[in-house]
Amino acid sequence: MRPYIRLTLTALALTSVLPTLAAIAEETKAKNVVFFLVDDLGWTDLGCYGSTFYETPNIDRLAATGMKFTNAYAACPVCSPTRASILTGKYPQRVGITTFINPAGNNQPENWKRDTKMLPAPYADRLPHAEITLAEALREEGYATFFAGKWHLGAEGFFPEDQGFDVNKGGVESGGPYRGKKYFSPYGNPRLEDGPPGEHLPARLAEETATFIAENSERPFLAYLSFYSVHTPLMGRADLVAKYKEKRKELNVDGELWGRVGSRRWRQVQEHAVYAAMVDAMDQAVGRVLDELERQGLADETLVILTSDNGGLSTSEGHPTTNLPLKAGKGWMYEGGIREPLLVRWPGVTEGGSVSDAVVTSPDFYPTILDIVDLPARAEQHVDGVSFVPALEGSSFERGPIYWHFPHYGNQGGSPAGAVRDGNWKLIEFYENDHVELYDLAKDVGETNDLAKTEPKRVSRMLSRLREFREKTNSKMPTLR
Repeated sequence: MRPYIRLTLTALALTSVLPTLAAIAEETKAKNVVFFLVDDLGWTDLGCYGSTFYETPNIDRLAATGMKFTNAYAACPVCSPTRASILTGKYPQRVGITTFINPAGNNQPENWKRDTKMLPAPYADRLPHAEITLAEALREEGYATFFAGKWHLGAEGFFPEDQGFDVNKGGVESGGPYRGKKYFSPYGNPRLEDGPPGEHLPARLAEETATFIAENSERPFLAYLSFYSVHTPLMGRADLVAKYKEKRKELNVDGELWGRVGSRRWRQVQEHAVYAAMVDAMDQAVGRVLDELERQGLADETLVILTSDNGGLSTSEGHPTTNLPLKAGKGWMYEGGIREPLLVRWPGVTEGGSVSDAVVTSPDFYPTILDIVDLPARAEQHVDGVSFVPALEGSSFERGPIYWHFPHYGNQGGSPAGAVRDGNWKLIEFYENDHVELYDLAKDVGETNDLAKTEPKRVSRMLSRLREFREKTNSKMPTLR
């Protein structure tokens, strides 16, 4: 074959392939983002993560069509810091929010009344306006932005509508639905009109989200549904509570319910009927939003993410769940307090039902979302986050060490501490007495075998790295009384 004929045929072949390549690229470019943040949801609180008591068919359906992460972490064992981290792409101490924001300031050092060895560090009680949030970054690119549910990142003047969200349905300073009839209407929430008497809050938030999606189906959007569920107060729909009371009768667990971590009782079995009802109702709300994406023909062009802000509540406030095989829960630096469920569906990219053991953490969402929707990175903003797109594509992803800094006392029994995970190794430093614990999570996910004494060189190396991290991020420390 003559060279020019070969070249012509090659050019024709490329011409025929190029539209196909362009179509594939367009198919895998998500346009919209739906982000579900569930409050206090534990690592094993979903059927797809092993729960046999709680029923979560809608979230399990999301897992079956997306990717499940087994080593995903919250940036803090309590809520407000993790929420700030997701929206800023930074570790919480960089924005000053290192514990849950108490509107009364009772957990600030100057107001501290508890009999503890240390005074907790001071913290910021609002997300600074100077931070360019994920919502602001997307809105600048023409996205419609929507927030529903729990905010807990500042009071009036620092609400979602002041931080990049066009619409705010229910986001105020409170850490839970404490006004009105709480999880049922009338809510008494200044950013959410009351519904019919008895209307259930998670269903209402899902309906508001679905309405937003329908009204913005012709433009790119961010729908951020931040559930108040499954945070206290422990309240469920009567029909669902009855359902799980019946289900509990099938269990024979009364002698197996409790263990201890530190001085705290620690629930060992998932069998709390009211909490199960709350998980179930939250799952139904997720299903309502996923169904709306299908109804609008948007499922194939929408990135969907579901995660939690800290571990499940197992050592206090009703002890409603357990995170076993993980140790402890919300408020603790053990895995039960920080390891989270994470599901991601990126149509055309994530393989349905796939599982990733990649280590990711809260500040990683910001750069990952921008990467997926093909928007420029904002490296000056998400200074700690790393895009985990390679993991979503099924490739190797090593994001390096991840860190925690919690210079406070949790309401659930945890004490001031910091931690670093590097590979399979995790080191915890307890600030009260400089006590250090070391675990090989690959062999001991339940953190039962402290290897600090047998691995002194590793302890020294990881402790130095953790302390360098605190210095680099200007982390405030608690003080001895």
